[in-house]
Amino acid sequence: MPSPLYERYLRIQKRRQRLIWLVRLALLVVFLAVWELAARAGWVDSMLTSSPSQMWTSFRGQVSEGTVFHHLLVTTRETLVGIVVSMLVGMVVATLFWWSSFASKVLDPYMVVLNALPKVALGPIFFIWLGDRYSVYGMAVAISIVVTIIMIENGFKDISRTKLKLMESFGATKAQMLGMVLLPASVPHFIATLKVNVGLTLVGVIMGEFLSSKAGLGYLIIYGGQVFQMNLVMVSIAMLALLSVVLYGLVNVLERYARKRYHHEP
Repeated sequence: MPSPLYERYLRIQKRRQRLIWLVRLALLVVFLAVWELAARAGWVDSMLTSSPSQMWTSFRGQVSEGTVFHHLLVTTRETLVGIVVSMLVGMVVATLFWWSSFASKVLDPYMVVLNALPKVALGPIFFIWLGDRYSVYGMAVAISIVVTIIMIENGFKDISRTKLKLMESFGATKAQMLGMVLLPASVPHFIATLKVNVGLTLVGVIMGEFLSSKAGLGYLIIYGGQVFQMNLVMVSIAMLALLSVVLYGLVNVLERYARKRYHHEP
């Protein structure tokens, strides 16, 4: 039976959380209202900045034509594939680096160079190698894979060496230490890496669509800019923002489940 003081503390926390959400919503409403007012009053040129009402009209038109959801699904599919591939390959490579410190030390300078390399410079190469369709996936993975490897490897290094030494003293193999200690204890690091991966992969997908794609929200942004349809550009950016919020929310749900499943609740 929780104490009255603890129940009071929980009520305060719930009220504070509701207040945070209300302030967030209020900020968004104020921003949209000021934007709309500025466009209607002529403070800004709506030809250049669009406005919420014009964006809504444009969105309804695209929905009736059935185009916007097609482009949204294309970008969503490319992003999800990029995230999955980056996480799987990153986990495998980071595990190999943990398994062999020699390989980690040999390849570390190359990882640093690849991480610092502007990935947009690889766009033409991916286009030639993979074609206009699959080059988007190449860009998405290229931007996120190195960061994924580095973050997961650093997470492995943060695991208590005492536990690993204890298992080693009992004759445990590296495979047993990996499966029984390292991977379960690294769940928070995997989730943190996944959160970073959402943003990086989405950036890679949009960059790839800018360079070569014939569909997707990035393609719509480029096309809208070329024909000077700022409403189309703004709607596409708003859809991108919504997509990132949804993906980040899914990662948060996964984080809560993983913390309960692997007993990482604070």
